[in-house]
Amino acid sequence: LPRARASLSAGGPPEAGPDTGQISALLYSLGVTANYSGFFYTRMPYIAAKEPERLLLVTKWLYPEVAARYRKTWQNVERGIRTVAALAWQEQRGSLEALAHCPLPQRPSASKFIAILVHAVTSGRAA
Repeated sequence: LPRARASLSAGGPPEAGPDTGQISALLYSLGVTANYSGFFYTRMPYIAAKEPERLLLVTKWLYPEVAARYRKTWQNVERGIRTVAALAWQEQRGSLEALAHCPLPQRPSASKFIAILVHAVTSGRAA
C-alpha cells in the first residue's frame, strides 16, 4: 500500500479510514472517549488490518507512521495507546476479555490492545 503510506506521513489529522468508525464505536463501548489523545492514535491502526504483519513490529513500523501523522514521537503514541488500554481494562474489563477471547489478569500492552481491536474489527465482532 504505497499510497496509504504516503498519505499517512502527510501530517495533520488522518482522514477517516474504512475501519475508524468501527474502532471509534468499539473504543466508546470500552469506556474510552475522544478526550484522550490515545483515542485518536488507536483509531489509526486500521492500516494494520490491511497489513497484519505490522502488528509484529509496532514500535518500528506502526507507531512511527501514526506519530508522523500527528507530529508526535512514537513514544507519545505508545503512551497514549497504553493509557487508553489501561482505561478500557479498568472500565470494561469483561468486554475487553470477550474481545480478546481470553482472561486478561493484567492490563494489556499497547500492542496487544491494538491487536485485540484490529482482530475485533476484521472478524466482525466490533458491531
